[in-house]
Amino acid sequence: MSTQTFRALLVENVHPDADAALTGYGPVEITRASGSPDPQALKAALKGQSVLGIRSRTHIDAAILDAAPDLLAVGCFCIGTNQVDLAEAARRGVPVFNAPFANTRSVAELTLASIIMLMRRVPEKMFAIHEGGWLKSADGCNEVRKKKLGIVGYGNIGTQLSVLASALGMHVYFYDIEPKLAHGNARPMESLEALLAECDVVTLHVPSSTQTRNMMNRERIRAMKPGSFLINQARGDLVDIEALASALDDGHIAGAAVDVFPVEPSSKDNRFDSPLQRFRNVILTPHIGGSTLEAQAAIGQDSAIKLAKYLYLGSTGHAVNFPQVEPGPVRPGCTRVAVPHVNAPGFLRRLNDAAERAGANVAAQFLQTDAEIGYALADLEGALPADFLDRINALDGTIRARILPSPG
Repeated sequence: MSTQTFRALLVENVHPDADAALTGYGPVEITRASGSPDPQALKAALKGQSVLGIRSRTHIDAAILDAAPDLLAVGCFCIGTNQVDLAEAARRGVPVFNAPFANTRSVAELTLASIIMLMRRVPEKMFAIHEGGWLKSADGCNEVRKKKLGIVGYGNIGTQLSVLASALGMHVYFYDIEPKLAHGNARPMESLEALLAECDVVTLHVPSSTQTRNMMNRERIRAMKPGSFLINQARGDLVDIEALASALDDGHIAGAAVDVFPVEPSSKDNRFDSPLQRFRNVILTPHIGGSTLEAQAAIGQDSAIKLAKYLYLGSTGHAVNFPQVEPGPVRPGCTRVAVPHVNAPGFLRRLNDAAERAGANVAAQFLQTDAEIGYALADLEGALPADFLDRINALDGTIRARILPSPG
């Protein structure tokens, strides 16, 4: 019944491996753009697009969504989704998918490398040798073996780092707001403050939220063990940069590694400025924690296959802003209708009544809800009238219904 042609716009150099994954369940016309379009260009480019694939620099707000009435889903080909107004997307029936686990190894390796470089005072020696100096002294240089590593946030990246650091002989401590199973020799700490006071290196691996923003403020940085190191390769708003600079100035913090910043350039053509640039004992990198070929390929495949399953199966498994339904293939001889709707009593009854009035039998049905949104899938037996989709869209509470392409 559905003759829809799916179209996808992929921006910010999404990895080429995404193409095969995105077309794995059926045809999708793919258009690519190398950079992050400005809002006006993005609005124009989204006309007629079913899917938008972005990375971290493209911001999706209500105005962008208003200009994209055909948009069915957004794929964030990265870990974070704070560049998208998730609530606004959900209210328009647009699920948002990401790839939360695909670059964990790459970030963990960068963090481990930063720990070793900081403890060997490599940044200072590197700056000096570029200027003709020769700082061969071992003063202040240490092996990582037997040093205490504190991991704040013991999720996918934190646990991988824990295993790698344990293998190097580090004593690993971690703090998380939820109980977590320890890996390697890691030990949980009762509080963040206890971890900060204990460890030679503290590294952050938590998302940006109201609870974590500015979590490393002046008081907590001063609560760190004197002469310790701070690493932030998670989110740019976790650390008070001015407070960190002050602690570096007076030597309370021996060094730092920072990959993410409160304000980052929108492109390589824009200048980057930070109070941390004047320090020779700080490793600064341009948000490259997940920037390896392996990670980008894995992210491309992960996000794209979720989008493809949504287009052709109606699956919202692992969506970050939407009730999660993971159906199997459409039942033989059936037509699948997908209906995001306002979560209010009586909607499923109205949907089933509409199917009955159309002469269809409900062969299978799936429903999940959250506080505001419901998402229903129904596999319907029997020929549907030409105006069936209009009837479903006219139901009280429907956000936007669609009929999925017929199998095969």
